[in-house]
Amino acid sequence: MNTSVSRFFEAVKGKTVAFIGIGTSNLPLIQLFAQKGAKVMALDKKDEASLGENGVLAKQYGATLITGDSYLDNIDADIVFRSPGTPFYRPELVAVRDSGRVLTSEMEVFFDLCPCQVIAVTGSDGKTTTTTIISELLKAAGKNVHLGGNIGKPLLPEIETVQPDDWAVVELSSFQLISMRKSPDIAVVTNLSPNHLDIHKDMQEYVDAKKNIVLHQNAFSKAVVNLDNEIANNFSDSVRGDLAKFSVKEKVKNGAYLDGTTICYNDHGTVTEIMDIADIKIPGMHNVENYLAAISAVWGIVDAATIKKVAMEFGGVEHRAEFVREYKGVRYYNDSIASSPTRTALGTLSLYKEKIAIIAGGYDKHIPYEPLGPVVNDKVKLLILLGATAPKIEKAVREAENFDASAIRIINVENMEEAVAAAVENTVPGDIVSLSPASASFGLYRNFEERGNHFKSIVNGLK
Repeated sequence: MNTSVSRFFEAVKGKTVAFIGIGTSNLPLIQLFAQKGAKVMALDKKDEASLGENGVLAKQYGATLITGDSYLDNIDADIVFRSPGTPFYRPELVAVRDSGRVLTSEMEVFFDLCPCQVIAVTGSDGKTTTTTIISELLKAAGKNVHLGGNIGKPLLPEIETVQPDDWAVVELSSFQLISMRKSPDIAVVTNLSPNHLDIHKDMQEYVDAKKNIVLHQNAFSKAVVNLDNEIANNFSDSVRGDLAKFSVKEKVKNGAYLDGTTICYNDHGTVTEIMDIADIKIPGMHNVENYLAAISAVWGIVDAATIKKVAMEFGGVEHRAEFVREYKGVRYYNDSIASSPTRTALGTLSLYKEKIAIIAGGYDKHIPYEPLGPVVNDKVKLLILLGATAPKIEKAVREAENFDASAIRIINVENMEEAVAAAVENTVPGDIVSLSPASASFGLYRNFEERGNHFKSIVNGLK
């Protein structure tokens, strides 16, 4: 076993370790640290009854549960693992740091202990698909890959099996990056736009958190940024190592770009034609961008022929423009991952030539919806709205300059069952219906996966 890993787990033996949040991503950590001899505390705002099986499992693993509204009051632990969703500057966590105790996160510890090279992806949109594409490319090139992070899987429980020749491919959110002081060997920034402003105090804090993905790299590192996105491209000035850029609009000096419909890579003057965008199995220009980002990350590690083979075979990630079924001549798609206006505008609404029906709305992250209005008017004929952001989305659509009341029908509903029923009642054979919320899932669902699975179960149950 890696010596630093052995030392770390020897050091936590007998220490009290607290984990904030008793969700599926923390359960493997609770189990691991209990097995290593730590006294484990599991903290969650939900009461024990509401935690259900997760609470039962946490106790079975040996954790002491602290639940309810006061779950963060007087945290009596030597080491506290912050969950990504718990604001870094929350007063109770500031108090932990001020007291001299350790406040860390699963990703921070993984980065400190990981013996292999790490590729990390962040951005406002496209990071999960880009992360997954990178892992598929590396696996196709014969590499042993550990895929995790914000994509839903903690990697620290695997740390004892990670070998120096392996590759770790991780998705990082702003919540994870805000406290990180170690950057990956290869960093990828897909794009940046207003997001998570319900948690971050302002847009600058959000951008500054994301920038940590490149700030702590060294001269031997590589950073990949989106030339077409102003905020992401501005990270270029902070890059110390090799800088690659990707673009669908112009040729780049180092990185992947689109020349007509051909994806090319310019390796400091040596240009390689890789494939036509028609070779990419998953649809949409946003997925072309995802491939450009992924190719820029793995160039020199994965050859062009392998890249093209993966692009032709990889069917995409669940909840991302996922075909559900055809019912009475209408095709239904699940794009529950679209948890921001830009994701809906650049994702779902860029995929189809005809006007479609969408189900949108959800939790309010306090981000602007005005830019979504004109795109909806151009691309949507039936807009079904639910959740806290429904009024914001409707306002953005109605106040857009291209709004035509005769060209779009807007229906407000209370829940997903009503949304699907409204879609069935107001579509005809040949139509397309897509769940594309442009909003987070919280309040109605625990996460976008639960939302997407609920939508799919309703659609698959139609008779």
